[in-house]
Amino acid sequence: MNGYFQIVNEEMQTSVMLYPAKDGGLELDITEVADYLTFREIEFNLSSLYAAAKDLKNEPAKVFLNLKKGLPEEEMLKVRIAADDMSASVRFYAPSNDGKTMDRAEILNDLKSRGVAFGICEDVLDVFLGNREYCKDYEMALGQERTRGEDARVEYLFNTDTKARPTLQEDGSVDFFHLNTINHCESGEVLARLVPAIPSEPGRTVRGEMIPARETKKAYLRFGKNVELSEDGNELRSKVSGHVTLDGDRVSVSDVLSLEAVNSSTGNIEYSGSVQVSGNVCENYSVHAGGNVVVQGVVEGAVIDAAGDVIIARGMNGMGKGRITAGGNVIAKFFENAQVSAGGYVDSDSILHSRINAMDAVHVGGKRGFITGGHICASNGVSVKNLGSNMGADTIVEVGASPDLKEKIQKMENELLENNKLIRQLHPVLSSATERIRGGGKLPENQFDYVKELYILYRVTKKDIKKTGQKLNELQEILENSRHAAVTVSGNAYAGTRIAIGDVSLMIKGNVSYCRFVRERGEVKMKGM
Repeated sequence: MNGYFQIVNEEMQTSVMLYPAKDGGLELDITEVADYLTFREIEFNLSSLYAAAKDLKNEPAKVFLNLKKGLPEEEMLKVRIAADDMSASVRFYAPSNDGKTMDRAEILNDLKSRGVAFGICEDVLDVFLGNREYCKDYEMALGQERTRGEDARVEYLFNTDTKARPTLQEDGSVDFFHLNTINHCESGEVLARLVPAIPSEPGRTVRGEMIPARETKKAYLRFGKNVELSEDGNELRSKVSGHVTLDGDRVSVSDVLSLEAVNSSTGNIEYSGSVQVSGNVCENYSVHAGGNVVVQGVVEGAVIDAAGDVIIARGMNGMGKGRITAGGNVIAKFFENAQVSAGGYVDSDSILHSRINAMDAVHVGGKRGFITGGHICASNGVSVKNLGSNMGADTIVEVGASPDLKEKIQKMENELLENNKLIRQLHPVLSSATERIRGGGKLPENQFDYVKELYILYRVTKKDIKKTGQKLNELQEILENSRHAAVTVSGNAYAGTRIAIGDVSLMIKGNVSYCRFVRERGEVKMKGM
């Protein structure tokens, strides 16, 4: 119980009884006593109060206030409403020895008169009425928070993470046969569903004022090729068997060209979708795909060009003429005497005498995990187990933003400027023609055809702006990450290897282990792991 006080009215004088705290309660604050007496206009000597409070230990102390018989003082409450109006605390003060206590109705009326009109905690009031404690804060009212609700959303039933990496097995090798980087789907399969919004409920403050409900957002199912909307409008289903992709928020399904091998029986392959090869891609042949290319066998001295990812389960022996160009990531068991250019990352078990260029990062791990010979370039860094060789193979590793990346960003920014300029020029012409038609007017046939062509150009340009903007954001993110690019070696780095970060470089003069190479104060520095 907290320490508290009570006015004592006697025949010839007025006093105050000070009660000490018990059982760990808070000590009596004599300033609170003085404020109460001042509010009640009861004369007192402040020094006497402080002196009595200083000596207040285990027993109550009676302090003389004045030589007047005071008026009866009723039980009193003090209300404090929180700044956000969502709670109110009450502090009760004891009546004088000849004063009255308040009943439930009086307390509730008093709360209402002081602005507390909602959320009274009846159980807390019951506790006070059952055992009155004074100079103690009771949380007497709580407002009702508005419920947040949930916005409507689209639930995609396939993997939307485009940066999926191979699974690392227990022995440290990479499982290139179960990469899960392509989202296969069957005809009629549900690809996405609409999850409806959960409405927000309004709230209320302890003052009784309403807190308006939050407005929830709508969501829409957007789809492209080979996808259809269910009759109830809540699901997207595939119309064909193939693989599903997400472009922005638009779901599409592409057919996949499946081949046993690329050789003399097939000739060179050009396909708008993805290509899967269960065998090998043989020397001197080429595969050009508008999607991903997956080869379960070996790629020999061949050319692979894909707008998406390239995955080679058993690796590539380029024979000095093999080349891979990918808009996305490139994953292979090994690269030997090959050229690779990736718009994303490159992941492999080993790289031997090859030229690798990745917009993102290069990771060489697994059981062997070595880069020996060749030239490796990656904007966001290189991580490898063993780098270089004891035989002194000429090995160069460059990380940080490449001139190609900056040039590509500049080109896209210029393209956006030109397309936005074209949209601004087309908009007033199309608006004027639309208003004329809506107003009942007609356009001459040649003018109508011209406006139709402009409208098609307008739609195509808007689509290009969206696509270019998304790609530009991705490249700018890579550029930002490249500022912290580093070369990480989890095993050995051998003498003779050259590390370049940005425009500064370092030749490793002696074998080192378990280290990172970073750019610091204009130099390439070696740090411990």
